[in-house]
Amino acid sequence: MSFETDLLEAAEDELDRAMTLGWRELVKLTPWGDTFEGFTPGGREVCFERTYLWERETGGDIRVEVSVYEPRTFEDGVRLTRTITKETGGSNE
Repeated sequence: MSFETDLLEAAEDELDRAMTLGWRELVKLTPWGDTFEGFTPGGREVCFERTYLWERETGGDIRVEVSVYEPRTFEDGVRLTRTITKETGGSNE
């Protein structure tokens, strides 16, 4: 598995996990972010960064960002983004 594919698979999995919370749960926490260490499907040690931000205005849609990178190479990592809409309370992929 290539380096890029490994990071992308890890980021997709983490983004899917990040999207399990709905708008009603996240409105109380947004803006919020966290970084933690873990492993990719290929066994690489990486940092996972998860962030919930307001898409435009406070109280509106929530942008979910996930970055996965090796501890000393943030700029070579992968970043994915999705939106949790206020209207549906779920993801807008």
